[in-house]
Order: sequence, then structure tokens, then C-alpha cells
Amino acid sequence: MENRHRIIENIRRIARQYNSPEHFVEDPIAFPRHFRSLMDGSILSDGYPVPPDYKVSLQDVEVAAVIAAHLAWGRRNMIVRDIGRAMDEMQWKPFWYVMNGEYRSGPESLHRTIRWSEFAMICGNLKRFYQENTSLEILTPEKFRTDIYGQKADKNCANKKIHMLRRWMVRRDGIVDLGLWRNISPRELVIPLDVHVHQTALALGITQRKSTDIKTALEITDFLKECFPDDPCLGDFALFAYPVAEQNRNKKTK
Repeated sequence: MENRHRIIENIRRIARQYNSPEHFVEDPIAFPRHFRSLMDGSILSDGYPVPPDYKVSLQDVEVAAVIAAHLAWGRRNMIVRDIGRAMDEMQWKPFWYVMNGEYRSGPESLHRTIRWSEFAMICGNLKRFYQENTSLEILTPEKFRTDIYGQKADKNCANKKIHMLRRWMVRRDGIVDLGLWRNISPRELVIPLDVHVHQTALALGITQRKSTDIKTALEITDFLKECFPDDPCLGDFALFAYPVAEQNRNKKTK
């Protein structure tokens, strides 16, 4: 393991460098950010459609985040393309589409192995939720998994997409993430653990665990609390970018 103090300082430096909108233009978070901007009445330059005479709400941001997070695996350009396809189907009015109850379904692929029938199932789950509740913020990650994404309970799963969505909605520094859920503290967030982040954490010696599961995610999160005690998921930006950032830094020092 590299010197622990050095790793912590590098994570702090890289996180602040990559916690920047310029790195997230072509990224899944761009879609809920689009609706967040419309909700705030901001003037947009992101190129996404703006539905006329439609008042965007918190629920639009939440639905866009649910769909974007669910499709966020694989090559980034394909992810962005296919989230755009889903938003086109929703006529860029995600909450209206969900509550209208007429969903595209079928065996055709929406994104990789995710079919339109799975998209329709998630929309139906969202409609049932919103008929009795106003915000997804009240859901635990476990309830999010079962009640919205329709997956079987799994106490060992890292639930990467759910913790990524929670990072988007909770972190409130106003830079990349949206900060709309105010009843959850950033201190409570868990790192969204995927294979790439796990490999970086292993290479740095942050964890020795070989399984990409919730125990590993919590161990990495505990380390990141040493870097950012009140906001451990700020470290997500660093772990995602660490190999490239260090490679670029080494080139500059040669």
C-alpha cells in the first residue's frame, strides 16, 4: 500500500479537480441535471429538448435519475444515447409519462440487456409509489431495490446504481450533484461501487476484499471518511478518475 497520508492527499486533490461540470457533460447525471435546471428556471445550453407549457417538478428530476441510473453501465456514449431514447419515449416529461400509465413495453432492447418491458415495469412501480408519496427520498436503498427497480432483496449487493442516484440527489455543494434531498445527510451516503472503482481501491490498498459487495463498499466509504469526514462520496470523483489523473500528473513532472 502506498503511504496512507499520500493517498489521502491525492484523493483530496483529484476529487476537487474532477468534481467539475466539464467532466460530466456526456454523463448519465446530465439528464436529471437538465430537469433540475428547468425546475429552477435556469437558461439551458445543454441541447436537450424543453417541453412547452410543462412545469417541471422534483418528481421529474427523480424519475429521470431513476432511469439514468438504471441504464448507467457500459460505454458512456451508449449509456447517454439510450437514456436519451428513454427520455424521447417520455416526451421529455418523465413524471407526466409515469403517471399517465401508458408505457412502451416489449422484448426489444433499450440498453444492452435491459428491455423496454423492464423500463415499463419500473415506470409502473414509480406510478404506484407516487400515488401515495411525494418523493423517493423516503426510501432506503433496500426498498429502492425492491419497490422501484423490482429486484429481489439482496443484503450483500453493493447496489451501485442506487447509491449513485442517492449521491446525485443528496450531495449539495452545487457543483455536479443536485442536492435536492435535504433530509439525508451526505455523511450517510455509501460509495457507488462498480468494478472500476473497486479495482482502483484494491490497487491503492484501501481494501483487500475481492468481492464487489456492500461490505467492500462500506469499507471504502469508511476510508473516504478520513479524506472528507462530512462528505465521503466526494471521494467518488477521485476513485473514478485516479488512474488517469495520476498518469497525467506523472507526464507533466517528467
